[in-house]
Amino acid sequence: MPPSPHARNRARFVLPLVRLMVGAVFLSEGIQKFLYPALRGPGRFADMGWPGAEVLAPGVGAAEVVCGGLILLGLYTRWAAGVTAALMTVAIITTKIPIWMGAGVGPFEVRELSEYGFWSMAHAMRTDWAMLLGSLVLVGAGSGPWAVDRRRNRRTYTR
Repeated sequence: MPPSPHARNRARFVLPLVRLMVGAVFLSEGIQKFLYPALRGPGRFADMGWPGAEVLAPGVGAAEVVCGGLILLGLYTRWAAGVTAALMTVAIITTKIPIWMGAGVGPFEVRELSEYGFWSMAHAMRTDWAMLLGSLVLVGAGSGPWAVDRRRNRRTYTR
C-alpha cells in the first residue's frame, strides 16, 4: 500500500532533519580528530587500546568528515549512513560495553569513571546510540527530499 500524502509530507521535513543531525555530528567529530589529535584523535585511540592509533584515528576522522558531508548533502546517503552505523557499532562495543562490564574488552581499556554498570553505560553512550539509530533510519529510508540523491536517482528518494 503506498504511503498517504500526509506521510510523504512528514518525510519532507523529518528526513532532512535526521540528515542534518547525523551529518553535522559526524562532520564535526571528524574535523575535531584532526584539530585535537591528543584529545580526540590518535592520542585518544591509543589510550583506548587501539593498535596503530596514529593511522587508525586519522582514517576514522576522514571517514567521518566524508560521510558526514555526504549525508548533509544527501549524496550517496544510504552508503554513507551505512559507514557511520558501522563506526557507531564499533564505538559502542569498544568504549561503552566496557563501562557496563566495569572491565576492558580484549585490548580495549575501560576509562576511569566514578561508577560502572548499565546506567553509567547508558549515559555515556547516549550520543553514540542516537547517531547509530539516526544512521540506520537513513540506511532504511534514504535521503528524503531536498537531497542530491533525489536528483541523481529517483529510486533513492523515499516514496
